[in-house]
Amino acid sequence: MNSTKKIASALISVFDKTGLEPIVKALHQNNVTIYSTGGTETFIKNLDIPVVAVEDITSFPEILGGRVKTLHPKIFGGILNRQDHSGDVQQMQEFNIPQIDLVIVDLYPFEKTVASGANEADIIEKIDIGGISLIRAAAKNFKDTVIVPSVEEYAAFLNFYLVNNGATTLENRRLLATKAFHVSSHYDGAIFNYFNTDETYFKTSVANGQILRYGENPHQKGFFFGDFDQMFTKVHGKELSYNNLLDVDAAVNLMNEFKEDEPTFAILKHNNACGLASRSTMKQAYLDALAADPTSAFGGVLIANGKIDLATAEEINKLFCEVVIAPAYDQEAIDVLEEKKNRIILILNEVELPQKNVRTCLNGVLVQDKDNVTDSKSHLTTVTNSAPTADEIGDLLFASKICKHTKSNTIVFAKNKQLCASGTGQTSRVDALKQAIEKATSFEFDLTGAVMASDAFFPFPDCVEIANKAGITAVIQPGGSIKDELSINYCNDNNMAMVFTGIRHFKH
Repeated sequence: MNSTKKIASALISVFDKTGLEPIVKALHQNNVTIYSTGGTETFIKNLDIPVVAVEDITSFPEILGGRVKTLHPKIFGGILNRQDHSGDVQQMQEFNIPQIDLVIVDLYPFEKTVASGANEADIIEKIDIGGISLIRAAAKNFKDTVIVPSVEEYAAFLNFYLVNNGATTLENRRLLATKAFHVSSHYDGAIFNYFNTDETYFKTSVANGQILRYGENPHQKGFFFGDFDQMFTKVHGKELSYNNLLDVDAAVNLMNEFKEDEPTFAILKHNNACGLASRSTMKQAYLDALAADPTSAFGGVLIANGKIDLATAEEINKLFCEVVIAPAYDQEAIDVLEEKKNRIILILNEVELPQKNVRTCLNGVLVQDKDNVTDSKSHLTTVTNSAPTADEIGDLLFASKICKHTKSNTIVFAKNKQLCASGTGQTSRVDALKQAIEKATSFEFDLTGAVMASDAFFPFPDCVEIANKAGITAVIQPGGSIKDELSINYCNDNNMAMVFTGIRHFKH
């Protein structure tokens, strides 16, 4: 069988006609017979190019308001016949079925229709039947038939076609068939997920994978599947790495907790905040965030909840950092930040984030709802004789937001809406507490009057005792231990305030 095949006939039936004209003209120049339907047929006629209506082949008009156009043996026979199979060749002649060498088709915009908030009747009408069938048929028969399954593949096909002087190779056809099966499976997955209410089924399909320089380490391959350009406008800098993306993800999720707050700045390293502060100006918020741990800030990811101005940028420029993220920048600030050629500058766009967390586990995946609970004043129950002051409540909620986005086991200290120190990812809560005290001390923070947040309950009073001796006056924790009274009693005996939220925020 000859692997290079000349295209003599084509079926074109598309919803989106963007970029179709040069293909139609190229086919016409090579004397290709073109079959078409409806709006596409009209489009081709308007180019003064001959076109044969599908109903002239089938002797059957479009019916049911266009729901049935191409679903006919003469169309699918023309696509699916095996040209080296004697029985197929005989039946093609017997039933006068025209050969179809090329199929160009796209699908009704189901996902866009769902995203638009359309009613169910309109959404149902955007479930493509004929198009998906044509795609699968042509892709199955890729040895003889070429499939162009979406507008995204127009350029690739036209390049193949012109380079090969009106023909395609088996390699070309197989590649387009692979793209076609991606299109069909992605489309079916979107439809299933629209209808599905059974959470024990999990289907996902993400297009446009990006090849990264490497994964977590140089010996690992790395890929990102997602629409990075929808979420960020990249202003400057080198390509983001696998580890950069993880830190950016952590930074965005953390800063979403402070989205509506006064100017807030955070510095992250290895997915954890090493500095965070809320202040009246962005410059002061940055300086106080940096003060929490200037050592860890080196090479970190920086994020602001508001515009970065020139004064803030001039301070940032004194630090080596990998990534700076903000919803907006003054142009003068961008000019300063661009002085470091590899520094990545991102504008964070308003994008809805996924509401499920997905990660590989054993021979499968774990899926959970995203932790969308942010501790607020309404969650707090004072369990000690002493209630926290208004300022302490503000600091407790501030610390709780950071704690939620820090690796367990974790302890967070905060004072005057500034992160003083945290203990991150320790195997015991006592170790996390001791680490936080050591860090705060090393950067000369006075913990007298500071507050403490814990991501889970205290099974023993040892943590509140250690915290009290370090100067902590108020504590926020979920509660729920059978020995809660031990910690409550210690706080009462030592004039500490403690509130329970009833909500645990583990982050493994």
